[in-house]
Amino acid sequence: MIRVGGREHPWRPGLTVAALLAELSDTECPVVRINQSYVSRPRFESTLIPDGAEVFLIPMIAGG
Repeated sequence: MIRVGGREHPWRPGLTVAALLAELSDTECPVVRINQSYVSRPRFESTLIPDGAEVFLIPMIAGG
């Protein structure tokens, strides 16, 4: 089990950031924090999420 934004989500071996975002239907998230490490979009396909991880989806925020 992992926690995504404070909610439990099922974990499976080989779960990548890209697969998690597809399951959550969140394709606009440019950065994800897994525990204390930040992962950007170019590494979503290759970054595995470990069992028990805390995952935070970090949205793009525009300012001015």
